[in-house]
Amino acid sequence: MIRCLAIDDEPLALKQLASYIQKIPFLQLVGSCDSAIEARRIMEEEMVDAIFIDINMPDLNGMEFVKSLSAPPLVVFTTAYSEYAIDGFKVDAVDYLLKPFGLDDMKRAANKVKRQYDLINAANGTAAAPAAIDDADDGILFLKTEHRVVRVDISHIRYIEGMSEYLRIHFDDGNRPLVVLLSMKKIEERLPRNSFMRVHRSYIINLSKIQEVNKNRVIMDADTYLPIGDLYREAFNAYLDSKFLGK
Repeated sequence: MIRCLAIDDEPLALKQLASYIQKIPFLQLVGSCDSAIEARRIMEEEMVDAIFIDINMPDLNGMEFVKSLSAPPLVVFTTAYSEYAIDGFKVDAVDYLLKPFGLDDMKRAANKVKRQYDLINAANGTAAAPAAIDDADDGILFLKTEHRVVRVDISHIRYIEGMSEYLRIHFDDGNRPLVVLLSMKKIEERLPRNSFMRVHRSYIINLSKIQEVNKNRVIMDADTYLPIGDLYREAFNAYLDSKFLGK
């Protein structure tokens, strides 16, 4: 899955852009932002492979924002002004969508993003960033805690709790939680994307361990109720919709 960020200061345009991303099977929406400033904050914490970003925005426009990034992800610009097209390609944008655009236009841009993403990963080989664990991996991590290096079986992780610069990793096999000096973004890069999802600024959950979803909370067991953050609700609801059976 290609992890995407939708950025637009117009609420209706942002909602439509996010909706289009969720309708494309190989894209995963990790957040929706109404400003480049908010997008920068998210990208400092989240792994983002591609951004779909409006150009005309207050405070910091999309073009200047992309130019300011030291290692920008794949970029698709969206705008109502065709004169920006040349500038967009000067910063190596993958594509340029002229508003108003439809789902078919979005699919064409998304396919260009996927081709570029696949080329980058093929060129980098196993070092392709981010190095998420896939089905061929052994499902094992080694994490440093205090003065020890501990082997962790990923399948036994129930959820991960962020605590400033530290993480508390909770297990389902009776072992006590493990506290490590590590960022949420760093461990998220190493977890299999089809099994783990960030549902809150402070929580990553193992999707296979969910017992129930009640309003704005994920219930992992009788004593563990985790909040669903506004930033992560759309992506989590999309996951639920893909698994939902019923009317």
